[in-house]
Amino acid sequence: MNTPLRIIYMGTPEFAVPGLDALVNSGCHVVAVITAPDKPAGRGLKLQMSPVKEAALKHDIPVLQPEKLKATDFLETLKSYNADLQIVVAFRMLPEVVWNMPRLGTFNLHASLLPQYRGAAPINWAIINGEKETGVTTFFLKHEIDTGDIIIQEKETILPSDNVGTLYEKLMNKGAAVIVKTVQLIQSGNYTTTSQQFSEELKLAPKIFKETCEIDWNKSAVEIQNFVRGLSPYPAAWAVLLGVKFKIFEAEILPTKSLAMGTVTTDHKTCFHIQTATETIAITALQAEGKKRMTTEEFLRGNKLNLVYS
Repeated sequence: MNTPLRIIYMGTPEFAVPGLDALVNSGCHVVAVITAPDKPAGRGLKLQMSPVKEAALKHDIPVLQPEKLKATDFLETLKSYNADLQIVVAFRMLPEVVWNMPRLGTFNLHASLLPQYRGAAPINWAIINGEKETGVTTFFLKHEIDTGDIIIQEKETILPSDNVGTLYEKLMNKGAAVIVKTVQLIQSGNYTTTSQQFSEELKLAPKIFKETCEIDWNKSAVEIQNFVRGLSPYPAAWAVLLGVKFKIFEAEILPTKSLAMGTVTTDHKTCFHIQTATETIAITALQAEGKKRMTTEEFLRGNKLNLVYS
Protein backbone atom coordinates (compact mmCIF):
# COMPACT_ATOMS: atom_id res chain seq x y z
CA MET A 1 0.00 0.00 0.00
CA ASN A 2 1.24 3.45 -0.90
CA THR A 3 2.06 5.84 1.92
CA PRO A 4 -0.64 8.57 2.03
CA LEU A 5 0.45 11.83 0.48
CA ARG A 6 1.28 14.64 2.85
CA ILE A 7 -1.25 17.32 1.89
CA ILE A 8 -1.53 21.00 2.71
CA TYR A 9 -5.01 22.44 2.15
CA MET A 10 -5.62 26.14 1.44
CA GLY A 11 -9.02 27.83 1.59
CA THR A 12 -11.12 30.32 3.51
CA PRO A 13 -14.90 30.42 2.89
CA GLU A 14 -17.69 27.89 3.33
CA PHE A 15 -17.18 26.67 -0.26
CA ALA A 16 -13.84 25.14 0.76
CA VAL A 17 -15.10 23.30 3.87
CA PRO A 18 -16.65 20.17 2.26
CA GLY A 19 -13.42 19.54 0.37
CA LEU A 20 -11.40 19.51 3.58
CA ASP A 21 -13.97 17.30 5.31
CA ALA A 22 -14.01 14.89 2.36
CA LEU A 23 -10.22 14.56 2.37
CA VAL A 24 -10.10 13.78 6.08
CA ASN A 25 -13.06 11.38 5.91
CA SER A 26 -11.48 9.50 2.99
CA GLY A 27 -8.30 8.90 4.97
CA CYS A 28 -6.07 11.46 3.28
CA HIS A 29 -3.26 12.87 5.39
CA VAL A 30 -3.81 16.63 5.67
CA VAL A 31 -0.79 17.86 7.60
CA ALA A 32 -1.75 21.56 7.74
CA VAL A 33 -4.37 24.06 6.64
CA ILE A 34 -3.68 27.58 5.43
CA THR A 35 -6.46 30.14 5.69
CA ALA A 36 -7.06 33.87 6.08
CA PRO A 37 -6.27 35.61 9.39
CA ASP A 38 -9.14 36.03 11.84
CA LYS A 39 -11.11 39.21 11.15
CA PRO A 40 -13.34 41.41 13.33
CA ALA A 41 -17.03 41.04 12.49
CA GLY A 42 -20.46 41.74 13.93
CA ARG A 43 -21.60 44.54 16.19
CA GLY A 44 -18.96 43.82 18.78
CA LEU A 45 -16.24 43.47 16.14
CA LYS A 46 -15.09 40.25 17.75
CA LEU A 47 -12.46 38.27 15.89
CA GLN A 48 -14.09 35.60 13.73
CA MET A 49 -12.40 32.48 12.41
CA SER A 50 -12.86 31.54 8.76
CA PRO A 51 -15.13 28.55 8.08
CA VAL A 52 -12.09 26.56 6.94
CA LYS A 53 -10.23 27.28 10.18
CA GLU A 54 -13.23 26.09 12.19
CA ALA A 55 -13.31 22.86 10.18
CA ALA A 56 -9.55 22.34 10.54
CA LEU A 57 -9.69 22.73 14.31
CA LYS A 58 -12.50 20.16 14.51
CA HIS A 59 -10.19 17.73 12.74
CA ASP A 60 -7.21 18.71 14.96
CA ILE A 61 -5.23 19.91 11.95
CA PRO A 62 -2.58 22.64 12.45
CA VAL A 63 -3.65 26.00 11.01
CA LEU A 64 -1.42 28.68 9.45
CA GLN A 65 -2.79 32.19 8.90
CA PRO A 66 -0.11 34.25 7.17
CA GLU A 67 -0.63 37.93 6.46
CA LYS A 68 1.98 37.76 3.69
CA LEU A 69 2.57 34.62 1.66
CA LYS A 70 6.15 35.61 0.85
CA ALA A 71 7.15 36.22 4.48
CA THR A 72 10.31 34.31 5.36
CA ASP A 73 8.96 32.82 8.59
CA PHE A 74 5.83 31.55 6.82
CA LEU A 75 7.82 29.99 3.98
CA GLU A 76 10.14 28.27 6.45
CA THR A 77 7.17 26.88 8.39
CA LEU A 78 5.44 25.76 5.18
CA LYS A 79 8.59 23.97 4.01
CA SER A 80 8.93 22.21 7.37
CA TYR A 81 5.71 20.27 6.70
CA ASN A 82 7.42 18.58 3.74
CA ALA A 83 4.15 18.37 1.80
CA ASP A 84 3.88 16.17 -1.28
CA LEU A 85 0.87 18.06 -2.62
CA GLN A 86 -1.02 21.30 -2.01
CA ILE A 87 -4.71 21.91 -2.72
CA VAL A 88 -6.26 25.35 -3.17
CA VAL A 89 -10.01 26.03 -2.93
CA ALA A 90 -11.33 29.60 -2.81
CA PHE A 91 -8.10 31.13 -1.55
CA ARG A 92 -6.01 34.07 -2.70
CA MET A 93 -3.35 34.12 -5.41
CA LEU A 94 -0.22 32.19 -4.50
CA PRO A 95 3.32 33.27 -5.33
CA GLU A 96 5.35 30.73 -7.28
CA VAL A 97 7.58 30.08 -4.27
CA VAL A 98 4.48 28.64 -2.55
CA TRP A 99 2.69 26.76 -5.34
CA ASN A 100 5.90 25.27 -6.68
CA MET A 101 7.12 23.99 -3.31
CA PRO A 102 5.60 20.46 -3.11
CA ARG A 103 7.19 17.71 -5.21
CA LEU A 104 3.82 16.90 -6.86
CA GLY A 105 2.76 20.49 -7.29
CA THR A 106 -0.39 22.38 -6.29
CA PHE A 107 -3.85 21.94 -7.75
CA ASN A 108 -6.86 24.21 -7.60
CA LEU A 109 -10.60 23.52 -7.67
CA HIS A 110 -12.49 25.97 -9.90
CA ALA A 111 -16.29 26.18 -10.12
CA SER A 112 -16.61 26.10 -13.92
CA LEU A 113 -15.73 23.96 -16.91
CA LEU A 114 -12.42 25.59 -17.72
CA PRO A 115 -11.32 27.26 -19.90
CA GLN A 116 -14.79 28.82 -19.79
CA TYR A 117 -15.44 31.28 -16.95
CA ARG A 118 -11.96 31.92 -15.66
CA GLY A 119 -12.11 34.48 -12.86
CA ALA A 120 -13.50 35.25 -9.44
CA ALA A 121 -17.24 34.71 -9.99
CA PRO A 122 -17.81 31.71 -12.27
CA ILE A 123 -21.06 30.55 -10.65
CA ASN A 124 -22.68 33.98 -10.94
CA TRP A 125 -21.69 34.54 -14.56
CA ALA A 126 -22.77 31.09 -15.76
CA ILE A 127 -26.33 31.85 -14.59
CA ILE A 128 -26.29 35.50 -15.70
CA ASN A 129 -25.29 34.38 -19.19
CA GLY A 130 -28.09 31.82 -19.34
CA GLU A 131 -25.92 28.71 -19.43
CA LYS A 132 -27.67 25.34 -19.14
CA GLU A 133 -24.59 23.55 -17.84
CA THR A 134 -21.50 24.23 -15.76
CA GLY A 135 -19.32 22.12 -13.50
CA VAL A 136 -16.07 21.90 -11.56
CA THR A 137 -12.46 21.57 -12.68
CA THR A 138 -9.27 20.61 -10.92
CA PHE A 139 -6.06 21.86 -12.53
CA PHE A 140 -2.41 22.37 -11.65
CA LEU A 141 -1.41 25.92 -10.83
CA LYS A 142 0.92 27.89 -13.09
CA HIS A 143 1.78 31.58 -13.49
CA GLU A 144 -1.38 32.74 -15.30
CA ILE A 145 -4.58 32.56 -13.24
CA ASP A 146 -6.92 29.61 -13.99
CA THR A 147 -4.90 28.46 -17.01
CA GLY A 148 -3.08 25.35 -15.77
CA ASP A 149 -3.39 21.83 -17.13
CA ILE A 150 -6.72 20.17 -16.32
CA ILE A 151 -6.81 17.01 -14.21
CA ILE A 152 -10.55 16.28 -13.79
CA GLN A 153 -13.78 17.95 -14.91
CA GLU A 154 -17.33 17.02 -13.92
CA LYS A 155 -20.48 18.62 -15.30
CA GLU A 156 -23.53 19.99 -13.44
CA THR A 157 -26.87 20.91 -15.03
CA ILE A 158 -28.16 24.41 -14.32
CA LEU A 159 -31.90 24.13 -13.72
CA PRO A 160 -34.32 26.97 -14.55
CA SER A 161 -35.09 27.11 -10.82
CA ASP A 162 -31.42 27.50 -9.81
CA ASN A 163 -30.01 30.73 -8.48
CA VAL A 164 -26.44 31.35 -7.42
CA GLY A 165 -27.24 30.07 -3.92
CA THR A 166 -28.55 26.67 -5.01
CA LEU A 167 -25.90 26.19 -7.70
CA TYR A 168 -23.16 27.19 -5.23
CA GLU A 169 -24.36 24.40 -2.92
CA LYS A 170 -24.38 21.78 -5.67
CA LEU A 171 -20.93 22.71 -6.99
CA MET A 172 -19.52 22.93 -3.47
CA ASN A 173 -20.51 19.31 -2.78
CA LYS A 174 -19.58 18.03 -6.24
CA GLY A 175 -16.23 19.77 -5.89
CA ALA A 176 -15.50 18.02 -2.61
CA ALA A 177 -15.85 14.61 -4.26
CA VAL A 178 -13.72 15.70 -7.22
CA ILE A 179 -10.96 16.87 -4.88
CA VAL A 180 -10.72 13.39 -3.37
CA LYS A 181 -10.76 11.76 -6.83
CA THR A 182 -7.99 14.09 -7.95
CA VAL A 183 -5.81 13.21 -4.96
CA GLN A 184 -6.37 9.51 -5.62
CA LEU A 185 -5.35 9.93 -9.26
CA ILE A 186 -2.20 11.84 -8.35
CA GLN A 187 -1.38 9.27 -5.67
CA SER A 188 -1.68 6.47 -8.23
CA GLY A 189 0.57 8.26 -10.72
CA ASN A 190 -1.67 6.86 -13.48
CA TYR A 191 -3.24 9.95 -14.96
CA THR A 192 -2.89 12.43 -17.79
CA THR A 193 -3.65 16.15 -17.89
CA THR A 194 -5.22 18.24 -20.63
CA SER A 195 -3.91 21.62 -21.72
CA GLN A 196 -6.46 24.42 -21.78
CA GLN A 197 -7.26 25.83 -25.20
CA PHE A 198 -7.51 29.59 -25.72
CA SER A 199 -9.89 31.41 -28.06
CA GLU A 200 -11.67 34.74 -28.39
CA GLU A 201 -15.01 33.01 -27.76
CA LEU A 202 -14.15 32.20 -24.15
CA LYS A 203 -16.42 33.77 -21.52
CA LEU A 204 -14.79 35.24 -18.43
CA ALA A 205 -16.03 35.56 -14.85
CA PRO A 206 -14.69 38.82 -13.40
CA LYS A 207 -15.33 39.85 -9.82
CA ILE A 208 -18.78 41.29 -9.19
CA PHE A 209 -19.23 44.63 -7.46
CA LYS A 210 -22.42 45.99 -5.94
CA GLU A 211 -22.45 48.98 -8.27
CA THR A 212 -22.56 46.64 -11.29
CA CYS A 213 -25.59 44.76 -9.95
CA GLU A 214 -28.13 47.38 -11.09
CA ILE A 215 -30.85 45.98 -13.34
CA ASP A 216 -31.00 47.39 -16.88
CA TRP A 217 -34.68 47.44 -17.88
CA ASN A 218 -33.63 47.96 -21.52
CA LYS A 219 -32.65 44.29 -21.65
CA SER A 220 -35.00 41.42 -22.41
CA ALA A 221 -37.07 39.79 -19.69
CA VAL A 222 -35.02 36.59 -20.00
CA GLU A 223 -31.76 38.48 -19.56
CA ILE A 224 -33.14 40.31 -16.52
CA GLN A 225 -34.47 37.13 -14.96
CA ASN A 226 -31.06 35.43 -15.42
CA PHE A 227 -29.35 38.51 -13.97
CA VAL A 228 -31.56 38.30 -10.88
CA ARG A 229 -30.96 34.54 -10.53
CA GLY A 230 -27.22 34.97 -10.97
CA LEU A 231 -27.01 37.45 -8.10
CA SER A 232 -29.51 35.90 -5.67
CA PRO A 233 -29.30 35.74 -2.73
CA TYR A 234 -26.01 37.66 -2.64
CA PRO A 235 -25.00 40.32 -3.52
CA ALA A 236 -28.47 40.68 -5.13
CA ALA A 237 -29.58 42.59 -8.19
CA TRP A 238 -31.02 46.00 -7.42
CA ALA A 239 -33.08 48.79 -8.92
CA VAL A 240 -34.44 52.17 -7.89
CA LEU A 241 -38.22 52.08 -8.28
CA LEU A 242 -40.51 54.93 -7.28
CA GLY A 243 -37.55 56.63 -5.62
CA VAL A 244 -36.76 53.61 -3.41
CA LYS A 245 -33.79 51.27 -3.82
CA PHE A 246 -34.87 47.63 -3.88
CA LYS A 247 -32.87 44.42 -3.90
CA ILE A 248 -34.60 41.96 -6.21
CA PHE A 249 -34.27 38.26 -5.34
CA GLU A 250 -36.88 36.53 -7.50
CA ALA A 251 -38.57 37.46 -10.76
CA GLU A 252 -40.98 35.73 -13.15
CA ILE A 253 -41.67 36.47 -16.81
CA LEU A 254 -45.22 37.35 -17.88
CA PRO A 255 -46.71 37.86 -21.38
CA THR A 256 -45.94 41.16 -23.04
CA LYS A 257 -48.07 44.19 -22.20
CA SER A 258 -48.50 47.39 -24.20
CA LEU A 259 -46.68 49.61 -21.75
CA ALA A 260 -43.69 51.91 -21.98
CA MET A 261 -40.42 50.24 -21.02
CA GLY A 262 -39.72 50.66 -17.32
CA THR A 263 -43.38 51.20 -16.39
CA VAL A 264 -44.18 49.92 -12.89
CA THR A 265 -47.66 48.55 -12.18
CA THR A 266 -49.30 47.01 -9.11
CA ASP A 267 -52.69 45.91 -7.81
CA HIS A 268 -51.57 47.01 -4.29
CA LYS A 269 -52.13 43.43 -3.04
CA THR A 270 -50.06 40.74 -4.77
CA CYS A 271 -48.55 42.11 -8.00
CA PHE A 272 -45.48 44.25 -8.63
CA HIS A 273 -44.76 44.31 -12.37
CA ILE A 274 -42.17 46.11 -14.52
CA GLN A 275 -42.15 46.36 -18.31
CA THR A 276 -38.86 45.34 -19.94
CA ALA A 277 -37.75 45.65 -23.54
CA THR A 278 -39.73 42.46 -24.25
CA GLU A 279 -42.10 40.85 -21.76
CA THR A 280 -43.17 42.00 -18.32
CA ILE A 281 -41.22 41.03 -15.20
CA ALA A 282 -43.14 40.13 -12.06
CA ILE A 283 -41.05 40.71 -8.94
CA THR A 284 -41.90 38.04 -6.38
CA ALA A 285 -39.27 38.56 -3.65
CA LEU A 286 -37.59 41.84 -2.76
CA GLN A 287 -36.08 43.99 -0.04
CA ALA A 288 -36.63 47.71 0.24
CA GLU A 289 -33.67 49.68 1.55
CA GLY A 290 -33.67 49.60 5.34
CA LYS A 291 -36.17 46.72 5.51
CA LYS A 292 -35.98 42.92 5.56
CA ARG A 293 -36.47 40.58 2.63
CA MET A 294 -40.14 39.94 1.86
CA THR A 295 -42.39 38.38 -0.72
CA THR A 296 -44.13 40.95 -2.91
CA GLU A 297 -47.42 40.19 -1.18
CA GLU A 298 -45.88 40.84 2.24
CA PHE A 299 -44.34 44.09 1.01
CA LEU A 300 -47.56 45.41 -0.53
CA ARG A 301 -49.53 44.55 2.58
CA GLY A 302 -47.56 47.15 4.53
CA ASN A 303 -46.53 49.57 1.79
CA LYS A 304 -49.06 51.36 -0.39
CA LEU A 305 -47.71 52.50 -3.74
CA ASN A 306 -49.09 55.52 -5.61
CA LEU A 307 -49.78 53.58 -8.79
CA VAL A 308 -52.76 52.37 -10.75
CA TYR A 309 -52.69 48.78 -11.99
CA SER A 310 -52.87 48.48 -15.80
